Amino acid sequence: MSASAKITVPTPSDIRARKGGTPLVCLTAYATPTAQMMDAHCDIVLVGDSVGMVVHGLPDTLGVTMEMMELHGAAVKRGLTQAMMVVDMPFGSYEESPEQAFRNAARLMRVTGAAAVKLEGGVAMADTIRFLTSRSIPVMAHVGLTPQAINTLGGYKVQGRGEDRARVLADAKAVEDAGAFSVVLEKVPESLSDEITHALSIPTIGIGASVGCDGQILVVDDMLGLFTAFKPKFAKRYGTLAADGEKAIEAYAKEVRARTFPGPEHVFADEVPKT
Repeated sequence: MSASAKITVPTPSDIRARKGGTPLVCLTAYATPTAQMMDAHCDIVLVGDSVGMVVHGLPDTLGVTMEMMELHGAAVKRGLTQAMMVVDMPFGSYEESPEQAFRNAARLMRVTGAAAVKLEGGVAMADTIRFLTSRSIPVMAHVGLTPQAINTLGGYKVQGRGEDRARVLADAKAVEDAGAFSVVLEKVPESLSDEITHALSIPTIGIGASVGCDGQILVVDDMLGLFTAFKPKFAKRYGTLAADGEKAIEAYAKEVRARTFPGPEHVFADEVPKT
């Protein structure tokens, strides 16, 4: 293939067609540098509303605004050339009505350049998903633990155990029927995740679900060890960047106080050195 050949970014239809194939690799991103790091390795980059907790220090995702998602979405887009970008719809931007959801989804896609939006909810949001997808807004759905609903779910608990199993299964089927091109399964028991994956014709993307899902997603700051306020069970750490960063800052502080930084190689002479 020619080195100048144009790279084709996956579309929502391409992602849907990956059902049952090589697992989809997905990560969150909130800024250009991290987007650039993952671009060659991920199929989907999600600008998650987890940005509120990870970057802005909020206690949950409920305080995230449209303006925040626009800002971070546009920054992530500037770092991508190969991966498909999806942007989360923040709490309060889509629940009121399908019309409200369309206005805000269209705004997010227009401002950020996202290929699709993600919203939380199953049966209750099916009409909204149907409204959006029938109007050229691709939707990634999200069922199981839906963080925007923690006040009604009673916290960050596993969803779909016991008698609750039927509800989560019904939610997954409802979003498929409504036209979602994929669905995130969060904190759902492994056996139920596998049942849903086998029952649906759209890809399932697990986070605290099952290795049998059609793809996996993690919060990038969790997997890199940058976010250390708490560690979810499902978040494997592939790096220790927070600890490494703190060591580097400590070394810098010691050198500044000892006047060993900046050294001769870091400062400038009165005249340009002759070569």
